[in-house]
Amino acid sequence: MTAPLDVAGPVAPPRSNGELVFAEPWESRAFGMAVGLYEAGAFTWPRFQAALIARIAAWESAPPPDEQPYRYYALWLAALEDVLVGLRAVSTDEVSARTHALARRSPGHDHRDGHDHGHDHEHRPAH
Repeated sequence: MTAPLDVAGPVAPPRSNGELVFAEPWESRAFGMAVGLYEAGAFTWPRFQAALIARIAAWESAPPPDEQPYRYYALWLAALEDVLVGLRAVSTDEVSARTHALARRSPGHDHRDGHDHGHDHEHRPAH
């Protein structure tokens, strides 16, 4: 089952020439996590869409003063967190702990080259 992504409308992901656009590697991972969890039956797509619409509406009504201008995939990831916390698949504390752990990763950990940095994981080409 493939996620019924909106091509247009308030929750449409950024596109260029019909192709999805990811400015940074984490954005494609956030996208893939939501689609993968949906395809695994973790939640319904309308539930995720509703969470994303709510996040976008909240941002539009009161953009955070310390955040960069509109960042679609930051809102996408927040909506995914909302859905997972709402389903009790993860706790708010688990999301916070993981967020802080990822924020502490050394700069340049998300990279697009294929050379070894002495850490134990597989490098895959960016999509």
